[in-house]
Amino acid sequence: MTRLPSIALVAAALWVVSSCSIGSERPVKRPNILFIFIDDLGWMDVACQGNKLVETPNIDRLAKQGMRFTDAYAAAPVCSPTRAAVLTGLAPARLGITNHLPDQKRFTPKNAKLGPAECIDHLGLEYVTIAERLKTVGYRTAFMGKWHICGDWSGKDGGKGDARYHPEHQGFDINIGGNARGGPSTFFDPYNIYALPDRKKGEYLPYRLADEAIAFLEQSKRDGKPFYLNLSHYTVHWPMEAPDELLKKYKTRTGPGLNDTRYGAMIEAMDKAVGRVLTRLDELGLADNTLVVFTSDNGGYSGVADNRPLRKGKGFLYEGGTRVPLIVRWPGVTSPATMSAEPVISMDFFPTFLTAVGLRPDPASPLDGCDLTPILRGSGDLGREAIYFHYPNYAFHGKNRLGGAIRAGRHKLILHYGDDSAELYDLSADISETRDLSAALPAKTAELKGKLKAWLRDTGAKMPRRLGSAK
Repeated sequence: MTRLPSIALVAAALWVVSSCSIGSERPVKRPNILFIFIDDLGWMDVACQGNKLVETPNIDRLAKQGMRFTDAYAAAPVCSPTRAAVLTGLAPARLGITNHLPDQKRFTPKNAKLGPAECIDHLGLEYVTIAERLKTVGYRTAFMGKWHICGDWSGKDGGKGDARYHPEHQGFDINIGGNARGGPSTFFDPYNIYALPDRKKGEYLPYRLADEAIAFLEQSKRDGKPFYLNLSHYTVHWPMEAPDELLKKYKTRTGPGLNDTRYGAMIEAMDKAVGRVLTRLDELGLADNTLVVFTSDNGGYSGVADNRPLRKGKGFLYEGGTRVPLIVRWPGVTSPATMSAEPVISMDFFPTFLTAVGLRPDPASPLDGCDLTPILRGSGDLGREAIYFHYPNYAFHGKNRLGGAIRAGRHKLILHYGDDSAELYDLSADISETRDLSAALPAKTAELKGKLKAWLRDTGAKMPRRLGSAK
């Protein structure tokens, strides 16, 4: 399925393609792709990032086998926009999917002068997903876990939402647990999750999804077809629940690194689930031809995660809300135990996966991501000037200011839509965003503000409005 391109869309496509390297290299053999997507996992929530209170041996091992990105970003500081961005390669601003909450009024502060922008709560079928592209060259595709881009997320009917926009209508042969829910009522069976039938009372959800993923890997091995598995864990999202033995293990682990000991237990349980899938990939002889990506949909929720040295957390445009862990293992392409400080973002996975399987972008459809293959090969850079963010809505906590952001090299600017004020930070010297340089560097502030506003116009971004105004 494709969209009929307008002149504006084609122009946007040409602008985006010219801004970075896309589809520049074509491998000999098409790899399997395992995309492991964790919910709400913060940048500092794994041991290999420097957290001394959590144990993540399987994720740490993956980092030693591949490349760890220190400056990776989610497309948004909340989940749904990032999930749509991964699937389409399009920025949330262009999609019009800019928040995770359909009920905008509920989270708008009572004294707010600025109302949230109009926001779409589902991914329309007119958009071509990476799963749809991969199916054209024979891939088996499966989605497992959190979807959260198909309308009403209230949990009615197990979170069914609008079934027209479920994964099975977006290029996935298999859908296990993908629906409108943002999080489970409980992590222990019965889950009340649409498309995930109950199996064993008391079974832990991450372990159940690991079983489902392993079954898919085994069937793919028997079929002899390449696969794309989007393993989108509901964990480490609220509620804070983990197996008893891990809760006991972490009960006394307090201090820098964790704001809630239960959260540490959830992180290690997640690591165990990931490890089981990676181990089975090895046992099946599939690992050497499988591109593995491990990342998160937004920064850690500050109520449980300790995001320091990053500022704030989920729902904010500061680094704690958008900077996330990212590890890529691609045998034969990416050297083991390597690191990259290149700023990358969620939209980059789409063109990277296209290159991995020998496909090229559709020139009639814009892409907002860059092909990461030159970085993964260690053979060059992306040639990209900046990455952009647009968050014109209130998060679940209602404490954020509506705005956008741009990261260009060492500098990051946050623009507040309410009064057109800006904050400017030098992340190379101030990763914690404590020293606002906007007054000291007015020329740089004006330059980045101009680029951000131009990008907002180019993407057709929906903007917030003054409350009480007619428009």
